[in-house]
Amino acid sequence: MAYKNIQEFMKLLESRGELKRIHAEVDPYLEITEICDRVSKSGGPALLFEKVKGSQFPVLINAFGSYERMALALGAKSLEEKAGELEELMDWGFSQARKLDIASFFPKLKWARLFFPSRVNKAPCQEVVDYDPDLTKLPVLTCWPGDGGPFFTLPMVFTIDPDTGNQNMGMYRMQRFDKTSTGMHWHHHKDGAHYFQKYRKRGEKMPVAVAFGDDPAVTYAATAPLPEGISELFFAGYLRGKPVETVKCLTCDIQVPANAEFVLEGYVDPAEALRKEGPFGDHTGYYSLCDDYPVFHVTCITRKKKPVYPATIVGQPPMEDCYMAKATERIFLPLLKRMAPEIQDMNLPLEGVFHNCAILSMEKRYPGQVHKVLNMLWGLGQMMYTKMIIVVDADVDVQNLSTVMWKVFNNIDAQRDLIFSQGPLDTLDHASPRPRFGTRLGVDATRKGPLDGHEREWPDDIVMSDEIVRRVDERWKEFGLD
Repeated sequence: MAYKNIQEFMKLLESRGELKRIHAEVDPYLEITEICDRVSKSGGPALLFEKVKGSQFPVLINAFGSYERMALALGAKSLEEKAGELEELMDWGFSQARKLDIASFFPKLKWARLFFPSRVNKAPCQEVVDYDPDLTKLPVLTCWPGDGGPFFTLPMVFTIDPDTGNQNMGMYRMQRFDKTSTGMHWHHHKDGAHYFQKYRKRGEKMPVAVAFGDDPAVTYAATAPLPEGISELFFAGYLRGKPVETVKCLTCDIQVPANAEFVLEGYVDPAEALRKEGPFGDHTGYYSLCDDYPVFHVTCITRKKKPVYPATIVGQPPMEDCYMAKATERIFLPLLKRMAPEIQDMNLPLEGVFHNCAILSMEKRYPGQVHKVLNMLWGLGQMMYTKMIIVVDADVDVQNLSTVMWKVFNNIDAQRDLIFSQGPLDTLDHASPRPRFGTRLGVDATRKGPLDGHEREWPDDIVMSDEIVRRVDERWKEFGLD
């Protein structure tokens, strides 16, 4: 299911009892965070704050804050259903590649064309145009007491590669400095930062546009760990089953979602001195510290006549962003399984906040196979940031943390089964001695045998016989234990 815009998604949530309107006036300075944090951690609904102090615009928050809402945002009944669609597509693609079945390929190619963005000349996001922008009129949240200021927390940032003309969409927090400028917190490993360096070498200003809203699948796509060269808007089109409508910005040659609520147009000047940004209460549950980042200058704001300002808060899990991470876990698992067929399942636990922990189950057939999988994962895009990867056998439920920890605590020999690898770490990691570089840990909690150089007998798990389980199931009511 494709939503025309975020407000259509809001209406669906409200009809299902998944959205609560708050009529009382609330303060974007800390108060919204405290309210939302309590609701989020209790499994509560999305919130629409209709009267925000200092702004005429309502704030939507926690729209993705449950497994059900995250699946609805992607037009599915469950995240597994969405992952199944991708797996089916990949199964077809690999089978046709082996067969070289050209006749079968063309109908799918026509189908795939439906995902490419569709350009329009007139758009809701440009109903109101302000060439004298004032960011203080927007209900930008100051989330935590130690934050360096108010932050845009759910921005879709659009940039262009000056060499190829390819457009990228990413999500980078933005601290509001004043009426017309913000920080641009793109990490060194991100495409936005890569393009920034290209503009620096050219001695040119870098055009940038920032959108808020549209179909929630578009917002999710901005966070997705796509391979370099894959368009996020194309991926969003696939997720929603319909192309994303885009419109050209009024002051630069960037295409932005036509049904966005707000669009900020402007530039980053690589010749300008970097500016201190932060601290910020981040999704790790800790404050990310101050650092120097480029400045985004806003030259124009366009919006709908009656927009809603989408935001999120991050902090100690579980919070709304955790469910976005779980969507990534499910949707990208089929791709990982294609790259490493021995992988059976994956869990990115909420406490791992995206990149601190991954738990994998796998079929083990030959010596060193666990090492092979670990090295492959640490060489993949954003998986390179994963500080700890735990590997268990294929019959272990990776979603059951108690079972996983039982295997870890019982199955490892520290010298043999703790595997260290040095490499890049996320900018937000505060524990490594050096910024953005440190030691990652693999934990091999699989059964050991001769293939692993383990000559001792390995004991079986204690499991009741199937016959007794069936018998007790049949007689359970007799025991009066329900």
